[in-house]
Amino acid sequence: MKKADIFEFFRRLCELNPDPQTELAFGNTYQLLVAVVLSAQATDAGVNKATRKLFTEVNTPAQMLALGEEGLRDHIKTIGLFNAKAKNVIALSEILVRDHGGEVPMDRDALVALPGVGRKTANVVLNCALGAETFPVDTHVFRVSNRTGLARGKTPEKVEALLEKRVPNPFRVGAHHWLILHGRYLCKARSPECWRCPVADLCAFRDKTPPPGERKVKARGKTKATEGRP
Repeated sequence: MKKADIFEFFRRLCELNPDPQTELAFGNTYQLLVAVVLSAQATDAGVNKATRKLFTEVNTPAQMLALGEEGLRDHIKTIGLFNAKAKNVIALSEILVRDHGGEVPMDRDALVALPGVGRKTANVVLNCALGAETFPVDTHVFRVSNRTGLARGKTPEKVEALLEKRVPNPFRVGAHHWLILHGRYLCKARSPECWRCPVADLCAFRDKTPPPGERKVKARGKTKATEGRP
């Protein structure tokens, strides 16, 4: 995708959604960190359902420690890998209380040193809490970046580096939100809805999907042609 196309790509997404936000529900930076840790291999909707009651009881790392690992597991048992996630959340809460005065450090190196926190999680926290120009690459961002030709790479790290280099101002802060939402609701893994995509003409994906009605017509035509063969 050319430089001018990349600008127009984000301009259109911005026009449709001027202030993109994470769909994870949280009330403060600590809750944001916990929600992002819990969201690994889980949907935002599923995490929000699990944390709805949890976050009415827990606002700080100290309160999480008072709840305890077993209590946390009871709240998040509907989320995949909940045992490991509960252990990590308790462990990172202990570190926040012990080493950071109960506050979430706004530094990538300090964040990734916490149990259960990788580069993607750290980038999400920095972006959502500080408005930092970071480019977290989840499955949606990875797919959309590669499929459209925006930033093609075989690893999340490569895609992140290309996004860092290619995304122009004034779209850098909101870029990963637009890409996530685009991948979640339009540029889906199995059935991208190209017929209603606002950036389809800028996208390098060749096998663009037509509207459902057209697909049925084509399928019927193919069947008749096949039946007419000897």
